[in-house]
Amino acid sequence: MTDRLGHAYFRIYRAVSRVVQPAAGLIVKNRLKAGKEDPDRYREKLGQSGLERPAGVLIWVHAASVGETNAILPMLSHLQETGARVLLTTGTLTSASIAKTRMPHGAMHQFMPFDFPKFVERFLDFWKPDLAIFVESEIWPNTIFSLRKRKVPIVQINGRMSDRSFTRWQKIPAFSRAVFGAITLCMARGKEDSDRFIALGVSGVSITGNLKFDVPPPEVNREQLEYLRGLIGSRPVWLAASTHPGEEDMVVDVHRMMLARMPDLLTIIVPRHPGRGAEIRTGLGVRAQALALRSEGAVPDEACSIYCADTLGELGLFYSLCSVAFLGGSLIEHGGQNPIEAARLGCAVIHGPHTQNFREIYDNLNKSGAAEKVLSRGDLHRAVQNLLSDPNKVHLRKERALETLQPFSGALDRSLMAMQPLLKPIAIDAALNGAHYHGHHP
Repeated sequence: MTDRLGHAYFRIYRAVSRVVQPAAGLIVKNRLKAGKEDPDRYREKLGQSGLERPAGVLIWVHAASVGETNAILPMLSHLQETGARVLLTTGTLTSASIAKTRMPHGAMHQFMPFDFPKFVERFLDFWKPDLAIFVESEIWPNTIFSLRKRKVPIVQINGRMSDRSFTRWQKIPAFSRAVFGAITLCMARGKEDSDRFIALGVSGVSITGNLKFDVPPPEVNREQLEYLRGLIGSRPVWLAASTHPGEEDMVVDVHRMMLARMPDLLTIIVPRHPGRGAEIRTGLGVRAQALALRSEGAVPDEACSIYCADTLGELGLFYSLCSVAFLGGSLIEHGGQNPIEAARLGCAVIHGPHTQNFREIYDNLNKSGAAEKVLSRGDLHRAVQNLLSDPNKVHLRKERALETLQPFSGALDRSLMAMQPLLKPIAIDAALNGAHYHGHHP
């Protein structure tokens, strides 16, 4: 009865999707206007390929945005070792840029099609994947049902289920079981995520840990780092990283509160979305007089007191430059940003109360004294000033962070081991098809 009800819900969902599908053109048009789509590649969102499909076995991997893309990139070369070709899809311009520069040789990139039946079917008809791997919380019903209809195994890797998503899926249990029951294997980050996937209907669940612990720190342009250090000199400096709307306002207030004791203070803001520099300046009003944008060629010299690094792919550079970092997305109800990169690059981490997307990591960092939670701009002011006034405390936080993170590595190896029952047939098919990848383009 539950299965019949679930499939009835799906037929309704698919029918509604078909009705809404013609609006995709307007969605793309608006996104192009807002600079959120590549004008040369937007048709990929409609399922139209911009590449040739190579012969042989193909593994499709989908990662939504920057964090998921960085987490899965080290896995791609291991998937290539099966002899299959690897297609990575992402959803954002930023993640596409990262994929372009950091994917292993021979891997391909496309944008993920919108989850409308026509576009999904067009995409699958062209690429004909033999295995589909979705990273973290990517659950798209039309895509999942189309893959199941084609008998393509579906893997959820680094599986994450937020409080909000879990609550929403629980409200439609029959539909949820139909969607999640189609997943062949789910590798969850931890027990809480595992329990939630099981409750929603996934039968094959294992706990493999968080792939983000195994992501190496980003390469840092040493020449730029030394140049910026030379400009800053001995000035006190702190970083507000991956900030979201509403947080920059608080950061600037904290900066102004600290000027009485630290008149030469430099505050660096790296917004989560690089294209927001002009928006941040407009939102600050008269306070924007102190703000300089890196995208406009400004540098953090002695005339600059608030520096907005609104450029792509340089967060690692600014983590390396600063010893104190506030992690954004946490003073507003977003769910936090990943603190691993900051900790590994030597920052004492400060964060707000909303860190549920990375609850386990923050809980462990806080318990060991490696990170500090603040609840308001007043708390943030005190925390930053306290650390900038005491280098020994900063050093202790850094050491505790590295000690805390060390035991959590190994998720990549555990995930590969859990996927072996699916990867071995892929390797056999690749060998039989004569499509084994030898490190060159087709």
